[in-house]
Amino acid sequence: MTHWFHALCAAYRRPEPVLETIASSTDVTVPDRERLERAAQLGVAHRRLPRLSTTERASTARAACRHCKEKIEKDAWRISLVYYEDGRFSPSGFVHLHCAAEYFETTDFMDRVQHFSTALTAEEIEEIGQRRT
Repeated sequence: MTHWFHALCAAYRRPEPVLETIASSTDVTVPDRERLERAAQLGVAHRRLPRLSTTERASTARAACRHCKEKIEKDAWRISLVYYEDGRFSPSGFVHLHCAAEYFETTDFMDRVQHFSTALTAEEIEEIGQRRT
């Protein structure tokens, strides 16, 4: 089966194949190569980072954080997670925004938050950026 991704989405979600492809593309110019490599290398270095999906306010208080196991309060910021298994993405829960740095083992994830959460306003992005640690 062939899966098609935007180049940056592939670097975020499937970093190993992207790095392999970039390394083997000696005769082809890869647009925005440095950004793609940096994003993919970060995903390889921090194994949970490719799981990051959208960022949103919790609609209920039923979900538990995959990091601390505590309930995520209604209207609290949370990051949804996805796993890539058997050739497809599967939803796999949430982490509190304040648990994200420990869960992902890095604070360098705001570019992914912005990329996958296009409905967020500039003010919300700023708020998330301030609360992520």
